[in-house]
Amino acid sequence: MNQQKISNQETPVPNTSAMNDRDFVNELLTTEKYITSSYSTALNELSHDALYQRIQPLFHEAQNTQRRLYELMFQYGWYKIEAEDAMKIEQTYQQFQSTLQNQSPYQNNQ
Repeated sequence: MNQQKISNQETPVPNTSAMNDRDFVNELLTTEKYITSSYSTALNELSHDALYQRIQPLFHEAQNTQRRLYELMFQYGWYKIEAEDAMKIEQTYQQFQSTLQNQSPYQNNQ
């Protein structure tokens, strides 16, 4: 299947063994993804409400930072995505929508 790439024109960076701007931003993005994942796990497992309330804003801050870094990499053409067929997206959406409706604990109460 021939996938269409979606990207901006790539901003050139020096091709040396030293880290360049793309390398630094990529490392930051990878770190923020790891931090966001770790905060998510912590929030799922915290039983102390006050601690949960203190951690949640940190999670959102890390999540927003991760998103801004992704957008920066996309803007500079350092992050590329593949377009998907609209019909396949709709089919997948309908499949998950059906699954959610069938698994809802409230489905018999409506």
